[in-house]
Amino acid sequence: MKARVLITLKNGVLDPQGKAIHHALEGLGFDGVDDVRAGKVIELDLADGTDDATIEQMCEKLLANTVIEDYAIERID
Repeated sequence: MKARVLITLKNGVLDPQGKAIHHALEGLGFDGVDDVRAGKVIELDLADGTDDATIEQMCEKLLANTVIEDYAIERID
């Protein structure tokens, strides 16, 4: 069983990586991009039967800095 964790900065948190990507896209002539927010994707290969609560604990304790980041969990089967 697999799960994907999508981690993004919360609204209002400065995103220097996103700003750098946005600036680079403009420099390459891609003018239609209004904003860029960068994040992380973590894919977990889990034992069968791993419940959502366990994945939530992984996110809360290690994978995401919940002070400045939000996360979403997707099951991939």
